[in-house]
Amino acid sequence: MSRNTMKLYDVIVVGGGLAGVAAAISAAREGADVMLLERYGFLGGMAVSGLVNPFMPYWQFDDERNIIYGKPVNQGVFSEVIQQLYAMGALSDNKKTFHEEYLKLILDQMCCAYKVNVRFHSLLTDVKRNGRTIEGITVSGKDGNKQYGAKIFVDATGDADLTAFAGFECQVGREEDGLCQPMTLCFRVANVDISKWDRKYANELYQLMQKQGTIKNPRENILTFPTMIDNVVHFNSTRIVGNIPIDPDGLTAAEMEGREQVHELFRFMKMHIEGFKNSSLLMSAAQIGIRESRRIVGDYTLCEDDLLNCCKFKDSIARGTYDIDIHNPTGTGTVIKEIPANDYYTIPLRAAIPAGSDNLVVAGRPLSSTHEAHSSFRVMPITTSIGEGVGCAAALALKNQIPVRQVNSDELHHLMDTHKALY
Repeated sequence: MSRNTMKLYDVIVVGGGLAGVAAAISAAREGADVMLLERYGFLGGMAVSGLVNPFMPYWQFDDERNIIYGKPVNQGVFSEVIQQLYAMGALSDNKKTFHEEYLKLILDQMCCAYKVNVRFHSLLTDVKRNGRTIEGITVSGKDGNKQYGAKIFVDATGDADLTAFAGFECQVGREEDGLCQPMTLCFRVANVDISKWDRKYANELYQLMQKQGTIKNPRENILTFPTMIDNVVHFNSTRIVGNIPIDPDGLTAAEMEGREQVHELFRFMKMHIEGFKNSSLLMSAAQIGIRESRRIVGDYTLCEDDLLNCCKFKDSIARGTYDIDIHNPTGTGTVIKEIPANDYYTIPLRAAIPAGSDNLVVAGRPLSSTHEAHSSFRVMPITTSIGEGVGCAAALALKNQIPVRQVNSDELHHLMDTHKALY
């Protein structure tokens, strides 16, 4: 085959995060020939490259905000991932904290089991569009630039790169000024004597030193989580504001500032907080964590009221219960609005379809939505479920030889029921 020959697939998924993996698996298990392209050398997306941990709650809540473990809202492929993590001893008893090294292996094995064609170290660099149809994409790798074609393309890049490169309309950040939720570089600290750590004192001193100008990080508190490894603490506490994640210069500046904040916070903990005196900085994430960037303009735009009113859409593909959670794009503070107790909202397939496109669908956080609504469904259990719903819809579109937007909702839900995916 010559260098310019375009290889054809039924479905091409660009982006191997949890949403992309779920989309690829759910299309492939229905018999589609699926290619999954990933720029790194592993699957898992931000769960791995960004050290985003733990999973946010994927159950309903009662009136006192306690998790109702008997009422999950994200299952299907996500449940399969959870079960395999637990079987390998890579998931904590709370079913949220996980070991990302095992996750990488599990996702490899799942894609192989479902016969997904995975290609690592492959970066999307160009898109060929003809009217409403994407005809092919160019992917750059160690063997140069390769062209691939498909009947259906799934944009699981997290930043809607495929959609934007194709020239379909996108929005960035909040409506009034285009600013996105801040980025965060997660990191880990080892050799911590957790029994001596006074979190209340640490936050009080941190806030005092912020006021004195000694701490420059604008985040209002120190946010940490346990890990699967004894005496290792996970920090989700840096806050980089004012940079746009789809601007290479802004992203570069954010990565550098993130490292400065990591070392500032680690020095603070080691010098001032009991239990950290003998600690060591273990690692920071390979990539800064991005909460928000592009959002597509789709056939339907989800808004805050849809979520807070727990709307049940006829063409739903996923459920969610995570609160509206907006980290201040300009500095200190976080806005939280709770999803009503004993209920959940749904996400319509229409919000995953870029307006004016016939063979493109989006999986993950860049759905068509407002800035406020986006802040809720952006978390990994929900985006995985979105990916599965999108993959099922793609499989049915192929079977019936119709655009994804014309897939019958009852037929879609019947297929999702088969795989215990909630919608």
